[in-house]
Amino acid sequence: MKTSLVREREHEPRILVISVRGFRFQVANCSIYEFEDVLCDLEEAKLYAPKQEYEVARGIYRAVKFSTRSDRLASAVAPFPAEISLEHEYDLLFAVLDNPWQLHLLESIKNWRDKCRYKACYIMETWKPSFDDWRLRDEPFKNFDRIFTGTANCVSTLANATGIPCDYLPPAVNALKFCPYPEPHQRTIDVCCVGRRFPHVHQALFQRFQQDHNFLYYYDTVKNQNLEIEDGQEHRAKLISLLQRSRYNITAHAKFNSKDETGGSQEIGSRYFEGVAAGTVMIGMPPRGKAFQQYFDWEDAVVKVDFNHQDVLDVIEELDAQPERVANIRRRNIVNTLLKHDWVYRWRAVLAALDFKPSEAVIKREQYLQALAHSIGSCNMTLAR
Repeated sequence: MKTSLVREREHEPRILVISVRGFRFQVANCSIYEFEDVLCDLEEAKLYAPKQEYEVARGIYRAVKFSTRSDRLASAVAPFPAEISLEHEYDLLFAVLDNPWQLHLLESIKNWRDKCRYKACYIMETWKPSFDDWRLRDEPFKNFDRIFTGTANCVSTLANATGIPCDYLPPAVNALKFCPYPEPHQRTIDVCCVGRRFPHVHQALFQRFQQDHNFLYYYDTVKNQNLEIEDGQEHRAKLISLLQRSRYNITAHAKFNSKDETGGSQEIGSRYFEGVAAGTVMIGMPPRGKAFQQYFDWEDAVVKVDFNHQDVLDVIEELDAQPERVANIRRRNIVNTLLKHDWVYRWRAVLAALDFKPSEAVIKREQYLQALAHSIGSCNMTLAR
């Protein structure tokens, strides 16, 4: 039986959260930084974010590990700067990463293996083509008790490659921030499409935007592979504001146009969770597989549209002619997010897998979310057009 996380704290936090926010400024990472913020609020966790990535040290580490098969020797030889040394023990070290190659960041903590009783990591993305790379086997996975990944199709592959129990932990949102209730904004943006897009769908919407001054289409204009931001919380606040003011939201599975990277796997991207949380009507095709059916198991979670054979403007016109259906879609999306897709539910899954009890703050947040969902679902409030 593992140590409970609900026992009284003795002036020090029981959880150490490792973040890459100190050197990774990509837009996609704002979602997991939101997870870290919620986690720190719930558990009063200690957050450690190294300021740099150690490419040279990682290369040396891998070379030594490959030749000696000893991660301790590799860690001793590789020139990782020991930025901090832990002064007391933690019940749990929880590393939140955007890819599996970042585990070497732990070497910047001088005594992390000895001072943290249990160790788990959440890797936002892993794709099957990566498992063809021998280097994956030389990351320090064996120090961990549990691995969580945001890509469902890689759970068994990652478990087999590392020998560590692995669980699917889908994306989520801070549902309280995304929820437009109790004072919903007017939805003045007709269609929102952020991130990757279908060129012909974008062109159709852009032409309508150019020709119809009453039609507002929000889309990205920056073409930069790094897509870096200055402040993750500011960017998240802007996204929330946009979605709360959007009627329709164009969606597609994660990295749908990068098959070389994904190997053709279809995963639930963060955009699905963000869109429903803000009460938009999502238009597109859900990813194949059981995961989407499990986590989006309500009517019209996505209004299914095959963009190769259907005109998106025709679909929008049909939906506009059904205001009651649209209002019900919005309400169901918000309610189900409050009940299923807040970050607290993901954290609860982590605790359960590690046999830890939830803290009082976790239980209270769940209760508040459920009460809010009941309030929205049972009243005839207007969610704004």
